[in-house]
Amino acid sequence: MTVIEEEIGHPGGEVHHEEQPRGFLLWLTSTDHKIIGKNYMYTALVFFIIAGAMAMLIRTQLFAPNNHFVSQQTYNELFTIHGSMMLYLFAGPFAFGGFANYILPLQIGAPDMAFPRLNALSYWLYLTGGISMLLGFFTASGAAAFGWVSYAPLSSATNSPGAGPDLWIVSIMLVGFSGIFTAVNLVTTTVYLRAPGMTMFRLPIFVWNMLVTAILILIAFPVLTAALIMLYADRHLGTHIYSVAGGGMPVLWQNLFWFFGHPEVYILALPFFGIVTEVIPVFSRKPVFGYKGLVFATLAIAGLSTGVWAHHMFTTGTVLLPFFSALSLLIAVPTGIKIFTWIGTMWGGQIEYKAPMLFAIGFIAIFVMGGITGVLLASPPIDFATHDTYFVVAHFHQVLLGTTVFAGFAGFFYWYPKFTGRMYREGLAKIQFWLAFIGAAVTFIPQYLLGLKGMPRRIAVYLPVDHYTTLNRISTIGAYMMGLAFALWIVNVWVSWRRPIPASGNPWDGHTLEWATSSPPTHHNFDRLPPVRSARPVWDMNHPEFADYKTSHSGQAADRERQQ
Repeated sequence: MTVIEEEIGHPGGEVHHEEQPRGFLLWLTSTDHKIIGKNYMYTALVFFIIAGAMAMLIRTQLFAPNNHFVSQQTYNELFTIHGSMMLYLFAGPFAFGGFANYILPLQIGAPDMAFPRLNALSYWLYLTGGISMLLGFFTASGAAAFGWVSYAPLSSATNSPGAGPDLWIVSIMLVGFSGIFTAVNLVTTTVYLRAPGMTMFRLPIFVWNMLVTAILILIAFPVLTAALIMLYADRHLGTHIYSVAGGGMPVLWQNLFWFFGHPEVYILALPFFGIVTEVIPVFSRKPVFGYKGLVFATLAIAGLSTGVWAHHMFTTGTVLLPFFSALSLLIAVPTGIKIFTWIGTMWGGQIEYKAPMLFAIGFIAIFVMGGITGVLLASPPIDFATHDTYFVVAHFHQVLLGTTVFAGFAGFFYWYPKFTGRMYREGLAKIQFWLAFIGAAVTFIPQYLLGLKGMPRRIAVYLPVDHYTTLNRISTIGAYMMGLAFALWIVNVWVSWRRPIPASGNPWDGHTLEWATSSPPTHHNFDRLPPVRSARPVWDMNHPEFADYKTSHSGQAADRERQQ
């Protein structure tokens, strides 16, 4: 077996050669947070490509009226698994599993995660869950076809028989346990493994967002797990928890699911908010504007997000409309604070329009439009009129596409030199951005109009007399533009890997501790840590002539207090 020999010094001066596997065996057995983080990212991106291909099939079916490109059953399976993969297998694991695993220990100066073996178990649970979901297509009954929200009674054994739905339930439970274990690991790592001098209000905003996301996961995911266990019991053990015939309540599923589902929106969004907050200051050549405002806005979002679940249930007639409407409108305030701090950071800065910055700005533009339409949907009369139409589809996709795709690629290109020790091709990345940005507008703006014209969501076929054809064709063209953009990203990664341009340890003149080590980092992360005197320790080290006097002296005072 080929091995890498790593020299480790011992107290007696003796040098020990520790043998580590490489290649497939390293991927299979490693507990290094960097390798596990890359495993999460690679796996999530594969699921993203598969789910994106499903989206292309969905849009092709809707390109023309009376189309029979796929059957109704196949269409239901496609939009169910497309939504499930994007939400459960791509968006969360890509940021919370991938970026958090790789970057968070580096940003706080830690050698690894607090529980490396638990970290490895989390990844394997996630991979097993993803494969289980896809195996549904190979069962006699086909994959789950009740939508990614799996509303009762559509998800009952009577309406959705077979192994495909059962595999979907098992898949979501496995991915949920993976998220819970990762959350425990991230909270412990952040609290106990910070570098000397790194107080809580010197943490990078990315770390703050991951910490708050982890706490939200520990609150929300157990509720979903309990709901899924009860659904499985209804399907196989003869219980009637969600069945009216046995004295149960189908709407109970909606309450349990959305108590998970609305915090889940911010579980998906907050990590990407953190990524954008790392990118914008570096490419604006300024410190982040309103650091504490961002921290408290993040905490406010987390608190409010656990209390607004029922705004997804306005049309059920079972919830208190004024309370949930007011709370839904209120959550827009801390989100707006974040947007203004990002704009304030760019204001007056020396902005460099590299690909990470372009994707960050694109995220703000798309997310703001999706957020404004969310404020509209928080009003019950508007929600009543648009709830089951393509208006909601457009809003939902703009919010999640803006965060997971645009902010996600901002982080991918920003940290790509750190991950690989190579530079990507800037020209290809910029072409990818413009194709994706224009494609997103062409895809989703017509869907808002389709919703206002009354086109229902979840339908596979419409008639020429409905007058939906032109807008659907424009939307489909936009979707293919985005598909082309992602194909260009694959080309960029391939070219950058096959014809490498070496990257320095800090090609962007970054601010935080991950830029104080080599690219890619060594196995133990750091040979030497710079002193942490502010939220920008690497900037302070590289630019002593610009160090802020008050920040540095208050930092020294805090260090003296810690020593005493």
